Amino acid sequence: MTRTDIRLGADIGGTFTDIALDMRGTLYSTKVLTNYGNPEQAILDGMEIVCADAGITFGDIDIVIHGTTLATHALIERRGARTALVTTEGFRDVIEMRTENRFEQYDLNLKLPTPLIPREDRFVVKGRMNAKGAEIQPLDEAALEALADTIKAEGFGAVAIGFIHSYLNPAHEERAREILSAKLDVPISISAEVSPQMREFERFNTVCANAYVRPQMSDYLGRLQDRLKEMGASCPVFMIHSGGGLISVETAAEFPVRLVESGPAGGAIFAADVARRFDLDRVVSYDMGGTTAKICLIEDFQPQTARTFEVARTYRFCKGSGMPISIPVIEMIEIGAGGGSIAWVDAMGRIQTGPESAASEPGPACYGRGGDRPAITDADLVLGKLDPDNFAGGKIKLRTDASRTAISRDVGDKLSLDAQAAAFGIVEVVDENMANAARVHAVENGKAIGENIMIAFGGAAPLHAARLCEKLGVDQCLIPRGAGVGSAIGFLKAPFGYEALASKIMPLSGFDAKALNALLDELKQTAESFVRAGTEGEITREITAFMRYAGQGWEIPVTLPDRAFAPGDHCGIETAFKQRYAQFFGRAVEGPEIEFVTFSVKAQDVMTAPETVARDTSGKVRDVSPCREVFDPATGAPMQTLIAERETLQPGDRIAGPAVIVERETSTVVTSPFDAVIQPDGTILLVRKGPKA
Repeated sequence: MTRTDIRLGADIGGTFTDIALDMRGTLYSTKVLTNYGNPEQAILDGMEIVCADAGITFGDIDIVIHGTTLATHALIERRGARTALVTTEGFRDVIEMRTENRFEQYDLNLKLPTPLIPREDRFVVKGRMNAKGAEIQPLDEAALEALADTIKAEGFGAVAIGFIHSYLNPAHEERAREILSAKLDVPISISAEVSPQMREFERFNTVCANAYVRPQMSDYLGRLQDRLKEMGASCPVFMIHSGGGLISVETAAEFPVRLVESGPAGGAIFAADVARRFDLDRVVSYDMGGTTAKICLIEDFQPQTARTFEVARTYRFCKGSGMPISIPVIEMIEIGAGGGSIAWVDAMGRIQTGPESAASEPGPACYGRGGDRPAITDADLVLGKLDPDNFAGGKIKLRTDASRTAISRDVGDKLSLDAQAAAFGIVEVVDENMANAARVHAVENGKAIGENIMIAFGGAAPLHAARLCEKLGVDQCLIPRGAGVGSAIGFLKAPFGYEALASKIMPLSGFDAKALNALLDELKQTAESFVRAGTEGEITREITAFMRYAGQGWEIPVTLPDRAFAPGDHCGIETAFKQRYAQFFGRAVEGPEIEFVTFSVKAQDVMTAPETVARDTSGKVRDVSPCREVFDPATGAPMQTLIAERETLQPGDRIAGPAVIVERETSTVVTSPFDAVIQPDGTILLVRKGPKA
């Protein structure tokens, strides 16, 4: 198939479901509240709205691209299937022992995430491969036959299989699946397919996570396809995975763990597209929705990627305190700071926000849907940032009185503050939390956050972006058209892509070009087979070797040329490794053996580059007459603030802050240190007043 004329992106978030319809270059979009009991219904409701706006039917849509946080929330909230883990004898407790790394060295009450699968649901069998993939103990097939009866009798809903060194030789895992599936009618996931990488803890945890959410996600995706067909949409459905590419629904149903960061990945792709359009080689994307906020660094128009990320960290911003998922993923930092995040006062009298969220059910107090606890949206409403009669295009009428009551009861009265002062405290805390997250993420990647231009999107980000820029020393921020549904638009710009990985330790001194070519050819075939399920167009490939000095505990990525290797190529690879090592650590080390650990082949179809836009930082001041009182952080008091409809503004218009620029899916708050300049493509550029602007 080829890229088509009418494409629809659907993003299920924790609070809102965003829909974006691209009809031959014209964009239609909407936001509807997420339906937790029936998630696909929110997609259908949103599709009806945008199809009516565009004057088309469901049958006119050529392709649906979908991303969801359902798998993420199932893992965080432990709402998956009862899962059995079958592992090598002696490895029953790997997912509980973890790596024994103390991420908080002096915390005597260190709290780790509870293992996804309790000990009584983990089973061991004899059978063993060595570190080179050779069998040193045969698989106990009789024990597996008996185990199948036990699993069936106890009513497990899924099975995960993780054996030692299966990333080198999957024969035992494949045979175990064959034996168990003969007696069981439940999905069985094997680690050699889900995450064929070394390090048992990460690999076992990943296959457990995949099995845990697989029944729920498979059932959901099946229902979605059936409902779409019932409504007349016979087009193919593709999913965006955590690495930012598109895969088939069938692949997503088999490997749902690859969807864990699918929604945020769409946002990063959206930001990368904006960066390319404005020719910005260093940007920081800021995505704040109803449940979480995400920060991602983008360089040379590409989001940074990683092979592992963590879900449900027990310590904010602290690596090692979460549940590791070993899959290709766009690297970002994510915190529980969305519009629905609950505000509260801790035992020390400090205002706290999140990670608990009011979500869409019951929602913030101002929604009038049963929620009575104060959320960030309630604070924004009390401060005047939101128009209670024009929220979500007027579809949701907000109750300012309910917000004031909730904020006063749960925050203000406890700290002897009036509702407005308490609301400001809530917003300042969440903004500072996001600023800290951005600083930590930049430092971890060796970057200076203030050197970037920000790109803000998501329903809540434009409300907070200017204040965040103040805190971070960022002088410019772009809010693109469609920012309120940015992730869904990003889905429409995502390539068909897949990243295949395999671990195999190979010393560079014994460089075997033939073995390397065979391994890479297999990875290329695997990656391209997934991509070909969605496109017949031209495919590009990126080859990466993760390498280290022998004895080191971690690896660095080294880009390899996409060609067959010859015996003499080891010299060039050694040079590339040392140059990359020096970039990370200042200088290379002479003497130790260099070795390959993991190989990656990323294949994706070729995308058309967007037309570039010249950034206008000056503009001509335009008078805007409507005003309302909005709390100004710089003065600490409400100020008469300009209110402008985004659709009435023209390229070159400059709106002096403080101001609020209103649109259907979000509002952009321009604080007093900033002005807003409308760009040639309708993007809002916030520029700091003064010489730097």
